Amino acid sequence: MHIARWCSLLLCLLASPAMGQQPNILFIAVDDLRPQLACYGDRVAITPHTDRLAQRGVVFNRAYCQQAVCAPSRASVLTGRRPDATRVWDLKTHFRAALPHAITLPQYFKVHGYEARSVGKIYHDPANAQDRISWSAPEVMAVTGHAGPKYVRSENLAGGTSWKAAATECADVPDSAYVDGKVADAAVQLLRELKDTAFFLAVGFRRPHLPFSAPKRYWDLYQTDAIPLPWPDRAPLGAPAIALHTGVELRGYTDMPDAGPLPPGSIRELRHGYYAGISYIDAQIGKLLDELERLGLLQNTLIVLWSDHGFHLGELGLWCKTTNFETDTRVPLIISSPLLENKAAHSDALVELVDIYPTLLELAGLPIPDDLDGTSMAPLIAEPGRDWKKAAFSQFPRPWMYKAKPEVMGYSVRIRDYRYTEWRNMDSGVVVDSELYHYGADDIEHRNLAGNPDFRATEKSMKQLLDGGWKQALPSDN
Repeated sequence: MHIARWCSLLLCLLASPAMGQQPNILFIAVDDLRPQLACYGDRVAITPHTDRLAQRGVVFNRAYCQQAVCAPSRASVLTGRRPDATRVWDLKTHFRAALPHAITLPQYFKVHGYEARSVGKIYHDPANAQDRISWSAPEVMAVTGHAGPKYVRSENLAGGTSWKAAATECADVPDSAYVDGKVADAAVQLLRELKDTAFFLAVGFRRPHLPFSAPKRYWDLYQTDAIPLPWPDRAPLGAPAIALHTGVELRGYTDMPDAGPLPPGSIRELRHGYYAGISYIDAQIGKLLDELERLGLLQNTLIVLWSDHGFHLGELGLWCKTTNFETDTRVPLIISSPLLENKAAHSDALVELVDIYPTLLELAGLPIPDDLDGTSMAPLIAEPGRDWKKAAFSQFPRPWMYKAKPEVMGYSVRIRDYRYTEWRNMDSGVVVDSELYHYGADDIEHRNLAGNPDFRATEKSMKQLLDGGWKQALPSDN
């Protein structure tokens, strides 16, 4: 970080009347949430509380995760390192196997005098995915099996603790009947306990992850037939098979077919359930904002809202995540800082989730370690329209699931109008397939242009960008 920028921010911190003490951090993670919020222009979503947060901060329209599945993405965010550094490419590997001495984001704040606390899903779900050293006290409701119900209806509970029953559930129950309502209530209680300390409070919500379970009041906000159907509903022309998948995550639910296309009624029900889940989580976010305001903490709290990855809802014939396509890699990201003047601002700059770690440090006036792979977005928050990164980088392995070292890795680079992806053998480095997509206003892949002579120059320049890596895509003043 440049000395001048650091000094300027430090003076701002010392001079700001809202910063009579260290700024608090409220770190809100939402599982499987794509930018399907009213503040992102979605005409269906009912998200008044997220919109309220957006009015207080900067909405990043072009934010990208580093790998579109839970454990690798969260490990990347919380260590400030990319998946090839954490070597977390699956759901089982712990980042400390490769980075035993890593100082995680909450741990860094803990070392600098903060009370670092966690409620809900921050790291991946299983007990062996947790990282006790990150926190000042034991995690609350971090492990799904102990956190609270994802189902409440008897027919879905018949299997006991089974992970998957119906893919959707609508029940006339209070918010706290499901796990995310319990998480919100616990987070509110923690805010009351921590109000007189400098805190880093991480709150992780599990919906709208499958199953799409939410109280009836949130289902009632939407009419099933008024929710648009997915389009396009088939794979991009010329897309290689390695870029696609069969939707194994969805197939395991008892009311979903094992293979083949979904019935139209199921597609509509799933999309309705996803929106209900979004509004349910939005209400929980509202509880946190209300409590911050009630406690007089809103003016001294940095708030970041992010999702670990996006989610296909039938677009391209795909369901769930685990690809390098736009709908999986693009995520919502909102940062509200009482330090800076910009409110209700939008930035079209390309940013990445790995940038969150250095950004929060700089905004809190803490030094940024040299070994992070992200770039502080503090200058962008101060000036949302300024020039920024040339590209954002994501990746995804094949075969996918429980394989510590994959056979092939799909490395993907996104610039303003194009995405280029190479599928490389992990041992030899040989490129086994490639993809090039041009994006229009719909930000969806329609035709693979790799190998098309009309786009040879574009493909060559993007290959050079991918080969050069993330460091050569940084803003010129970094």
